[in-house]
Amino acid sequence: MKTTLEIQDDLFRLAKMTAVQQGRSLKELVNEALREKLTRDGAELGNQDPPWMQYFGAFGGSAENRKENQRIQAAIDAEFGTIDPLEERRS
Repeated sequence: MKTTLEIQDDLFRLAKMTAVQQGRSLKELVNEALREKLTRDGAELGNQDPPWMQYFGAFGGSAENRKENQRIQAAIDAEFGTIDPLEERRS
């Protein structure tokens, strides 16, 4: 979803510089930061990482570990598709 945000100049420059140093887009950095903040504050996200990823440090580990876990999950999703837990219960 696209939206417009007003970000303080110093915060924007720091975020943009951080994204460039990490070799990713500002969009990726902002999405990850927002997801981590909301998760840490106990908010329920509709698109949460799978339980295995939480167990192996998706939110508490290093940025490199989170990125690797996300890469692994993307490979799993590409190979097997997403399993709907509600569909399993209906069977």
